[in-house]
Amino acid sequence: MIQELIKEAEPKFQKSVEVMEEELAALHTGRASVSLVDSIMVDVYGTKSPIKAVANISIPEPRSILIQPWDKSNISQIESAIRDSDMKLNPVNTGENIRINLPELTEERRQEFVKIAKEKAENAKISVRNVRGDVLNAIKKAKADGKIGEDDMYYGEEQLQKVVDTYNGKIEESLSRKEKELLTI
Repeated sequence: MIQELIKEAEPKFQKSVEVMEEELAALHTGRASVSLVDSIMVDVYGTKSPIKAVANISIPEPRSILIQPWDKSNISQIESAIRDSDMKLNPVNTGENIRINLPELTEERRQEFVKIAKEKAENAKISVRNVRGDVLNAIKKAKADGKIGEDDMYYGEEQLQKVVDTYNGKIEESLSRKEKELLTI
């Protein structure tokens, strides 16, 4: 029973890590990457869609991103969505496509990105803690209902903590990699 509860929680733990890694990928390091802009939401045809759903995104040079809308009438919406995003990017509309040139990161900007990365990692850890809390409550309820004994409850809590520690380790590892990447000039 306890193993089933932990197994059911594992995809939720994994999702917390995956979401954080996607968010970290969007933090730019001075090098162009499709992940910097592909999930920015654009209001086209009356609905919000990610840029990757309405345009082709490519990296023609190491420090520039080229966005080619499939429908040229959406170019101004894409440009304003990029400008309004929290990425602080400056798109240049050429009429046919949008070009984003990434400036060199200053030390101050690098530190700012490290701080954002740490916030995202902390959010992932909070998510893991919330899932852990749900499983702990289920274990305690099983004990209260007489489905498991006290020893089983403590064993379950111990096993759950090992799984939580594993996922927290993955979060720390991802954060450490991103920090190193951001601080490398």
